[in-house]
Amino acid sequence: MDRSQLMKGILEGCILKIISQSETYGYEIVDRLQENGFREVKEGTLYPLLLRLEKKKLIQATYKPSPLGPSRKYYSLTGEGEEYVAAFYGNWKEICESVKKIFEEGLI
Repeated sequence: MDRSQLMKGILEGCILKIISQSETYGYEIVDRLQENGFREVKEGTLYPLLLRLEKKKLIQATYKPSPLGPSRKYYSLTGEGEEYVAAFYGNWKEICESVKKIFEEGLI
């Protein structure tokens, strides 16, 4: 099974949820994802997703000084991003419930 397509959509929702909790930057997002089981996610995976989310106007970025070198790009959710997170989670719960029913009832 090709996990990459499945993971892309899931990661977008999880990234948006992380950003919704507080303004944050890329490395911190990778850390939070890895701490929560997405161990294969690296910065090289994250930044194209952040760029896509920014182009969709779900997040916005601002540069802020960093105590450890050059400025960091911090991300925050837009109003559209907040709506997307709520819709994503609602859809996710419905899909999980459907999959759970199929597998637990032995329909496959």
